[in-house]
Amino acid sequence: KMTLLILTLGLIATIAEILGGLIIFFTRKWPQKLQDYMLAFGAGFIVALVLTQLVPESINSIGETAPILIMLGYATLHFFEHAIVSHLHFGEETHTEHIISKTASYSIFLGLFIHAFFDGMSISIGLKFNYVIGLLLFIGVFLHKFPEGMTVASIISASGKKVSTSLLLASIVGFATFAGVLIGLAIPAISEKLTGYFFAFISGVGLYVGTTDLIPEINNSKTKLAPIAVFFGMLFFYMTSDFLHKVIH
Repeated sequence: KMTLLILTLGLIATIAEILGGLIIFFTRKWPQKLQDYMLAFGAGFIVALVLTQLVPESINSIGETAPILIMLGYATLHFFEHAIVSHLHFGEETHTEHIISKTASYSIFLGLFIHAFFDGMSISIGLKFNYVIGLLLFIGVFLHKFPEGMTVASIISASGKKVSTSLLLASIVGFATFAGVLIGLAIPAISEKLTGYFFAFISGVGLYVGTTDLIPEINNSKTKLAPIAVFFGMLFFYMTSDFLHKVIH
């Protein structure tokens, strides 16, 4: 039963990514305001999830080691995005009028591919360890999958590739999420301590995505109400978390 749920949620996240690519495939444009709202809402949810669930859970499991791994997760993504991948954000590359080199576009694709893979793993491992946290992780992942799919398709199109190639690569990133789900399922049940290590590292990654990738883009948005959507994302997290805890417990 749990396996079926994990596979179903992984498939939903994958489809959301592909739908984002389809928007670019069929329209080549997307209302920037709507995308900014989606990114802001997702950012608020992710930051709230990390600070109120993943960080406390990891500290509870592994104690003083948790902050070190949180910092390592943050630093790892920062290093990967700015030292290995020249420029990787969710916002700017969706403006297809910007000319992007093919090398940069494939580097960004690779970065999002790896990020999507860990998204999938976090869903699987989270659900196997704690049902509520797993569901919240899924929601956090799901909320940014649609704009992530648009990002992949947009940057590939802006680099001069065919729109069909853009859709293909967006789909590959989507299936990277599902691959992560499968790998997470294949990993035998791990101890609470090992899960704590994983949650701590993912907390750092999530904190980076939310506060360094997404929120600065949102604050620079021409959509003045977008920053307010961050708070609605946090509020939605609180309501969802409270509802799940009451229903499940």
